[in-house]
Amino acid sequence: MSGFRSISSSILKVRPIDRKELSRYSWIFDIMTIQGSVSGILPRIIGPVLTVTLFSLAVATANEIYGKDLELNNGVIPLLSVVVGLILVFRNGTSYDRYYEGRKDFGALTSSVRNLSRVIWVQVFLPSTSPALSGSGHGDIISEDPKPGTTATEALTIAKVRVLRLLLSFVYAARHHLRNEPGVEWADYKGILPHDLKDAYCLDSSVQLDHETFLDRYATYSAINGSVSTHLASSKSADPIQRRPFFSRWNSIGAAPETIGQKGTGVDEPDQRTPLLRDAPTIVNVKAVSSDSFLPLPLVIAHELSMTLLDFKLKNYIEVGGPVGFNAINMTITGMVDMLTSLERVATTPIPISYGIHLKQCVTLYLFALPFTLVQSMHWKMVPLVTLVAFTLMGIEGIADEIEMPFGNDNSDLPLDRYCSSLRSEIEYMIERLPEGGTRALASS
Repeated sequence: MSGFRSISSSILKVRPIDRKELSRYSWIFDIMTIQGSVSGILPRIIGPVLTVTLFSLAVATANEIYGKDLELNNGVIPLLSVVVGLILVFRNGTSYDRYYEGRKDFGALTSSVRNLSRVIWVQVFLPSTSPALSGSGHGDIISEDPKPGTTATEALTIAKVRVLRLLLSFVYAARHHLRNEPGVEWADYKGILPHDLKDAYCLDSSVQLDHETFLDRYATYSAINGSVSTHLASSKSADPIQRRPFFSRWNSIGAAPETIGQKGTGVDEPDQRTPLLRDAPTIVNVKAVSSDSFLPLPLVIAHELSMTLLDFKLKNYIEVGGPVGFNAINMTITGMVDMLTSLERVATTPIPISYGIHLKQCVTLYLFALPFTLVQSMHWKMVPLVTLVAFTLMGIEGIADEIEMPFGNDNSDLPLDRYCSSLRSEIEYMIERLPEGGTRALASS
């Protein structure tokens, strides 16, 4: 009951997030609105519209001043109208489908981050028989060494906060990746992207990693029972290794382990994690990797998330649900990568060039035939009318072109910045105000 009161009181202290009104029915206001309508598409279509206007002016001049009979039969325009209407409807519908799919996939990514953040915050906690914090125990699950006197619970909380920051960084990195904005120096990464990951991913600078540190990090991920074989330990005097970033160890270090065997050292008694071939010699074969290899930052973050959660599982910090629960957590990370791939599909799949060319040709043919049909009946008044028709039809094509890539910074694009800011405030709220998993059990004991 006390926990419920604390949650209720914290909720009452927080101002609800402002939601923008989705739609507003105001016919007169929308007709008179320039921002977001004319200002958005006019730069895209101003050249073609002026071309059609000058052409219609030339037709009117030849008919009115020079007496040329340029009238065209009215049977041509209805035939072209049907074709142009069908093509424009299909073009606009296809573009909005891409816009809607982008919003749906980004919403699914947000949902996965929300769910996994809650699960990590609640279902990751110290087992009841967990020992006190030591230098080689709980301290290796976080990026920095814990301060002296830090308890095991505090160290695990630091590690969980780091995981939540990685989840939030994944969303921000996905947004920058979709906008083709590489690097880690963007202002919105400040305070959420861990410094060790940020420094390791700096592709523009050559980061020097001493050989002993490399062996320690390599042992963390590959050695069993926390020990490094004598073969690796004897090579600590080798020269420093150039690397790009150590989280993608064999893709970016410049060398890749092909075959890794295990030679047990310093192990007194076997347990459930002891390999069957513990006396096999260690063999490490390395081969050069092309310097052109590259891994997008969201995938680097996903890899680091998987490695950290695996550490949690091996230390029995994830016990709720057993193997099924851990598999569900992994599937959530897999779902995040799937959503990233879906977003990439929207961002990198263009409209077929032949379709776009044929659409423009049909619209242009229709607009160039229209002055010949109207010149005898409307004379000079035909020019502004054809201009308005050109603005209408070409404006539909301009709108479709603007929304078919919904991840940019235009006014009509998806407000990804607002989505990311809302998610960041939700996760910060969880960290600051909501209780962690296992706290009630500890309080009751």
